[in-house]
Amino acid sequence: MTLFLTSSPSGCPFEPGPDIPVLDTRNHLVANLRAVWPDHAVLGLAIAADPHAYEENDEMCRVFLQSFADAHLPLTDLIPCDARNQDEIGTLLPQSGFVMLCGGHVPTQNHFFARIGLAGLFHSYHGIVMGVSAGSMNAARIVYAAPEEPGEAADPHYSRWLNGLGLTETRILPHYQFIREHVLDGQKVEDIALADSKKRHFLALPDGSYILCADGSEALYGKAWYFADGTMEEINEDEDVLPLR
Repeated sequence: MTLFLTSSPSGCPFEPGPDIPVLDTRNHLVANLRAVWPDHAVLGLAIAADPHAYEENDEMCRVFLQSFADAHLPLTDLIPCDARNQDEIGTLLPQSGFVMLCGGHVPTQNHFFARIGLAGLFHSYHGIVMGVSAGSMNAARIVYAAPEEPGEAADPHYSRWLNGLGLTETRILPHYQFIREHVLDGQKVEDIALADSKKRHFLALPDGSYILCADGSEALYGKAWYFADGTMEEINEDEDVLPLR
């Protein structure tokens, strides 16, 4: 398996953009995708964050199918996997040369992944996987599910650490350029993250940065901040590559 852990592959999702997202060429993302892409079109599978958001899932597949075609990364189709066809995941996954773990609400997606037994199915998968935001977060063995919806930061029962897919040990906090000043339940998200880092470390990625995991090694492409023990440190710059393991 070749795993791309992106914050977003096509710019900030919280800002206006083109109707058809353009895959980000910063930090060699498209070049690195092309380097591992088969020399023929492959079937794509987009595993949803919200399994009941049918219209949104269909639209996301429609636009990203075109985005990948525009980037010369051909797909025969990009099929949404949600509550409509979740029972077919055992057949769909092995047929797919590319899998997108979609963005959305982390705990909702985490529950869906667990319900369809995705972690076990990935043990025998050897294609290309791209995490997007929540999908990248849930790829970790232990997920940092940072509070994101109103009420979650103030809820003492909200679970910030979840069991994930186990595709990587690396935890990420995406969209950092956007959320660092964001206020949730009266608290800056950055302050929440710093406090949570006293329990487990993680990397904060801005859009345009990503982690590439292949052949037992991981490398950070682009800018990122390392959060640990209540502190943070910028550890890389745009267009630089930092081996992680």
